Amino acid sequence: MNKEIKNTEMKNIGKNSITVTKTDAEWQAELTDEEFHVCRKKGTEHPYTGTLLNNETVGVYHCKCCGSELFTSDSKFNSGCGWPSFDKEIKSGAVVYTEDNSLAMQRIEVTCSNCDSHLGHVFPDGPTETGQRFCINSISMGFSNGQKR
Repeated sequence: MNKEIKNTEMKNIGKNSITVTKTDAEWQAELTDEEFHVCRKKGTEHPYTGTLLNNETVGVYHCKCCGSELFTSDSKFNSGCGWPSFDKEIKSGAVVYTEDNSLAMQRIEVTCSNCDSHLGHVFPDGPTETGQRFCINSISMGFSNGQKR
């Protein structure tokens, strides 16, 4: 199992191609207080509380703030961590990876490449061939459904 985040995916570390820019006041007018805290201020929802954690419907997960596609139901798995987990982004460049040394830990933060919304973190301990576990806040995403898988 790969114990490091792939170099090809880390090439964009800290580099956004942001096309959606708004002030905090504009974001606050569009988002709930909790959405604003998590998406714009890098907060975290409580584990096992997210509405998308147990979602088993086929479809696409998109950014709550700008609608950009982030992950598919095919890449979702149950990691037991309390947040929706995915083994890869929908396409290369959908998310941006940034070193996060807060909370006395070394982690890789994941943000939307289109609007810089905080999504969660990626860890090199995933059970699939990618070896990755994207641990994403439900509140940071929306979902466009298809059929139950």
